[in-house]
Amino acid sequence: MPTQSEKAALFLALHHGDSPLLLPNPWDVGSAKLLASLGFAALATTSSGFAATLGRLDGSVTRDEALAHARHIVDATDLPVSADLENGFADDPSAVAGTVDRAVACGLAGFSIEDSTGRADTPVYDIDHAAARVAAAARSAHDGAVRIVLTARAENHLHGRPDLADTIARLQRYQAAGADVLFAPGLTSLDDIAQVVTSVDLPVNVLAIAGVPSVSELASVGVRRISVGGGFAFAALGAVVQAGRELLDEGTYRFRELAGPGAAAARAAFRP
Repeated sequence: MPTQSEKAALFLALHHGDSPLLLPNPWDVGSAKLLASLGFAALATTSSGFAATLGRLDGSVTRDEALAHARHIVDATDLPVSADLENGFADDPSAVAGTVDRAVACGLAGFSIEDSTGRADTPVYDIDHAAARVAAAARSAHDGAVRIVLTARAENHLHGRPDLADTIARLQRYQAAGADVLFAPGLTSLDDIAQVVTSVDLPVNVLAIAGVPSVSELASVGVRRISVGGGFAFAALGAVVQAGRELLDEGTYRFRELAGPGAAAARAAFRP
């Protein structure tokens, strides 16, 4: 089994390969094992998908819960795992650093930190404060016995702030503060994404949401990583809703057509 340092080094190297790193986001141990069995090279947790397993909405998971969940995903496979640590579960840079220290202790290969506040009145931190938070996270991620990968996220486009110039300025500040990967979730225009890529010197992650260009198109403009966030988790829930509606409204069992291959894949993935 590779060490944490080896997995972290591999995770970083995967951002510099011949094609973008396709990074799926499992929401529990079973989905982590299943996705690993399909041949993905690394995994990342999803805050919204994990929250759904608890019957909650995104943003309602505690730091302790998120870190315990990250540990479960790390232990599920031999793959590098990056954790969605939301905004570090703190406003103050030193408290964010404390969260990262605990994340390193979970065996993670990487993690992401958002610049969102969780408050409706001021949804995104002031850029100077946001950069200070990234710098604190970077020190904890890079200066200990194990160096893990920091993804810094600019959340403007998820919070009704479609200001591309400010998003780029933030990503540039986060690069200077010590991030390893940059991420502006919510971008869908290939031209906007290309502008982000050419404005920074670090690998850029794109979130696969409705309207986002294909993997090949993103690769053509230099995107180095593509993640799905809660997409797979909610696709699974959508399949459950569809199956439940079929049983309730039609009294039929066409859902078994998908359940059979799913059960076979699970048996193969979960085999000791």
